[in-house]
Amino acid sequence: MDRTGLINSMDIKSYDIEQLELLCEDIRERILEVVSKNGGHLSSTLGATELIVAMHKVFDSSKDPFIFDVSHQAYAHKLLTGRWEEFDSLRQFGGICGYTKPQESEHDFFVAGHSSTSISLGVGAAKAIALKGESNERIPVAVIGDGAISAGMAYEAMNELGDRKYSMIIILNDNEMSIAKPIGAMSRILSSAMASPFYQRFKNNVEQVVDHLGEGAYYMAKRFEESFKLITPGILFEEMGIEYIGPVDGHNLKSLVETYKLAKSMKKPVLIHVQTLKGKGYEIAEGQHEKWHGVGPFDRDSGTSNKKSSIKSATQIYTDALMCLADNDTKVVGVTAAMPSGTGLSDLIEKYPERFWDVAIAEQHAVTSMGALAKEGFKPFCTIYSTFLQRAYDQVIHDVCLLDLPVVFALDRAGIVGEDGETHQGVFDISFLRAIPNMTLFAPCSEKAMHRAMSFAYEYKHPCSLRYPRGSFTQIQLPEPQPFELAKSQLLIENESDILLIGYGNGVGRARETMEFLEENVSLLDLRFVKPLDTQSLHVMAQKHKRWYVFSDSSKAGGVGSALLEFLADAKIVDVLVTSFEYEDAFITHGNTKVVEESLGILPQQLAEKISL
Repeated sequence: MDRTGLINSMDIKSYDIEQLELLCEDIRERILEVVSKNGGHLSSTLGATELIVAMHKVFDSSKDPFIFDVSHQAYAHKLLTGRWEEFDSLRQFGGICGYTKPQESEHDFFVAGHSSTSISLGVGAAKAIALKGESNERIPVAVIGDGAISAGMAYEAMNELGDRKYSMIIILNDNEMSIAKPIGAMSRILSSAMASPFYQRFKNNVEQVVDHLGEGAYYMAKRFEESFKLITPGILFEEMGIEYIGPVDGHNLKSLVETYKLAKSMKKPVLIHVQTLKGKGYEIAEGQHEKWHGVGPFDRDSGTSNKKSSIKSATQIYTDALMCLADNDTKVVGVTAAMPSGTGLSDLIEKYPERFWDVAIAEQHAVTSMGALAKEGFKPFCTIYSTFLQRAYDQVIHDVCLLDLPVVFALDRAGIVGEDGETHQGVFDISFLRAIPNMTLFAPCSEKAMHRAMSFAYEYKHPCSLRYPRGSFTQIQLPEPQPFELAKSQLLIENESDILLIGYGNGVGRARETMEFLEENVSLLDLRFVKPLDTQSLHVMAQKHKRWYVFSDSSKAGGVGSALLEFLADAKIVDVLVTSFEYEDAFITHGNTKVVEESLGILPQQLAEKISL
């Protein structure tokens, strides 16, 4: 066996179980080597190593659609499909993506960065395979985690799959909880029996026999089968029309290979319930340790992070402000969707479990449930990553804004998020929220401004959204922030120059940094509200400054610059030139944030050069 790491997935078809086990060791070593240096998703991808190696043993990713839900667990798949050496560039600018990406490899069937899409994609692929007459040669294989299967979209897909009976395999990677807790040794025996060829042959034979013996025999056979399954975890899927096999040990390659072969031969929708251990093979990360899900560079021996920062993150500042509000008002409630640590709600959920909730990967439910709480007189804070609020756009419109309910949307990770790349960049929220009636949009630019923004949000009686960046606010000295008032900006620096820099949110700090590279003294406006705009102040600014430059970590299309241009058009002001430094109409690649910003030409020194032209 080749132990050098130059591995091609087609080579492993001939490997025996012992060779596959050695291959898994090599893969885990390679993942640890690179992730400890670059950062990335660790515990889930280590835990999925055997189930992915077994997939490549039994199926063919060059023709069978391999569909990974979220796909942060797919590092082993990348290593098995010609990217072993290139893996050094994982999540680096210009390197390979941390998620599956068809532009990167023909073995990556679909892009994936948001959860719970895999079964829908599998159903779509199965339909295409059937229409093309390729059902005997190809079969979709979808890998979904126990967290992702909590979202409604997964059940919408299974509902159709169970009805239409397309040949498809769903691998449920259970690394956190059982769908229904198995009951002792008997359940394990029966589950193993259900995974055996004997049980499947028995089931098929019974079906053939009862076809000849009539309705009474059919009734007795079905009652026997249902009793046989009753104390196993798969009854839900069976009732939906999907064959269930499991639980299967997700680290036992022999069992996995046998089970996959069996499922492949059944020519129907099959769900294989695989139980794995997060962090498998790296003892420090093994088990339910949330911090090992996504990591920065770390020391392998100790497990300690290589990045130290004493600067408080915007998320922590938000948490502190929300905790202060919750301590003083029992009507303050909040929700997050499977991101309690990332959004900073962990402490609030722990302190006030009856008022703050993690509803799992269910952004639509999170938003709508907060609408009902607002209707009942509570003050909800819906805390979600900017990129994930996209999943609940209809609910924001229909279940909050239509009734003008006072829900606060706190959008974390607004702007460029770095190594997670295209699927996670928080750049569209201003554009898609600004179009909604009754919605108010504002943003703080510093720690003190965050506390004042949160005070405004708490008192406000209508839907509103504030956004803030991943990591810390731009670290530059700014004037003392005034209290937030609806549709009121703050002029931070005033000069006689023709140039006005207009910052929104974290863009204020970037504008202030840019001023350090300009030869002339210019004015700086903290816009604060992009909806509604401070039209009174903007009229004054238009009289004094004829060249406006817009700084905001957001998409240019429908963004802050667009709002300002709409104002100028409505006011019939034609002698002001607006230049927006927001992001162009393209998805933004992954990589170190500063490197990505440099590639976009939006570092302060680069922007100063554009202004000086």
